[in-house]
Amino acid sequence: MPTVLRKPFALAALALSVLALAACGESAQEKAKAEVCGARANISKEITKLSELPLSTNLPSELKSGAETIGKNLTKIKDEQSKLAPARKEQVQTASSTFSNQVSSIVNGLLSTKSLSLTNAEAQLKSAATQLKNSYKAALEPINCS
Repeated sequence: MPTVLRKPFALAALALSVLALAACGESAQEKAKAEVCGARANISKEITKLSELPLSTNLPSELKSGAETIGKNLTKIKDEQSKLAPARKEQVQTASSTFSNQVSSIVNGLLSTKSLSLTNAEAQLKSAATQLKNSYKAALEPINCS
């Protein structure tokens, strides 16, 4: 192949290699979006798990574990917010703040109950689980993860 033709081919191959490598890397915004969406999915799974818990002697530890998992995922969402694109950042901040406040309210409502018998405990836990699901659907579910 003549030297004249080798140079354009080499440059084209180099340009394609650079483009291919650039396309493989995720931007900070894409990584943050993936983290937020992963945390959102984990919260959803935990809410489902909590809502299906039967009354048992393990219930207090399972509730505590579930609350900790939700809290850790909310923290992850809050930590990633600053890396998101402005419009997504605002949506995620509003959603996570709203959900966090609602979770606190639900937990405080459960803890403030003075007389907790086995029969009303089950009703209150089911009510709290329903509130938690509704809070998730209203606040975090609308975050676009596609």
